[in-house]
Amino acid sequence: MKFPIPYTLRQIATLIDCDFVGNADFSVLGMNEIHVVEPGDIVFVDHPKYYDKALNSAATIILINKEVPCPEGKALLISDDPFRDFNKLTDNFKPFKTATSTISDSAVIGANSVIQPNAFIGHNVVIGENCIIHSNVSIYDDAIIGNNVTIHSGTVLGANAFYYKKRPDGFDRLKSCGRVVIEDNVDIGANCTIDRGVTGDTTIKEGSKLDNQIQIGHDTVIGRKCLIASQVGIAGCVVVEDEVTFWGQVGCTSGVTIGTKAVLHAQSGISKSLEGHKTYWGTPAQEARSEMKEMANIKQIPNILEFIKSKK
Repeated sequence: MKFPIPYTLRQIATLIDCDFVGNADFSVLGMNEIHVVEPGDIVFVDHPKYYDKALNSAATIILINKEVPCPEGKALLISDDPFRDFNKLTDNFKPFKTATSTISDSAVIGANSVIQPNAFIGHNVVIGENCIIHSNVSIYDDAIIGNNVTIHSGTVLGANAFYYKKRPDGFDRLKSCGRVVIEDNVDIGANCTIDRGVTGDTTIKEGSKLDNQIQIGHDTVIGRKCLIASQVGIAGCVVVEDEVTFWGQVGCTSGVTIGTKAVLHAQSGISKSLEGHKTYWGTPAQEARSEMKEMANIKQIPNILEFIKSKK
């Protein structure tokens, strides 16, 4: 998320009531998660295991819970609770705004697009031309919908990221201020849920087709012309490259990449990144042909045992 205007390090430190290391006039342009940070961004880190990753990232302002040597050209915000203070910044720069109508006055809807009754269109939503948004679709604030997009009933675009920090008395949610971006010629079935990015975008690229009852997590990118069958669940921060096919009930862990034109057979479980141009099956997902050969060999074990017994 980029701020509407540049802020100084001192101004940001004052907002969250914390100390800082660096020039008080150091320019702060936005805030983002580690995988999408750019120069001028704030990134937060609250565990020593990830200090080096944050300090060496593209971010130039690190919100951290320990004073450490500051890399050249960067600045530190020293907080006793970076998770809490990152949420404070979200509340300040992107506060929740209640709706006063079913279709927000700030929404922009293109020519020949149809919004069926009982659909909800939030603040600052942009919908392109020749779209059909069916009844009971909910499109939360700031979503961007391209041209020639169809979204079926019950689908929700822009719910919160599933991102929590465990506390002694329960869980704190990391507040989401990102967007959902749906490019041209995408079809989305009924009862799908596509979460908004924490600070960036969850993106469905041009020409992809989604069946019913699909979950796509925060900040995930679905490539061009992908096919995703019913009951697929894809976690956050996943990169799905172009023309990938997911058959029914595939589950995918967070932070992995699925290569171009990969095919995932039904009920596969993806636990690591997978190369493109291959077909996968099983849990954890393996190349389908070798996995099926292994299963065929396993089925021969009783016959092998009987053969051994007969030779004694």
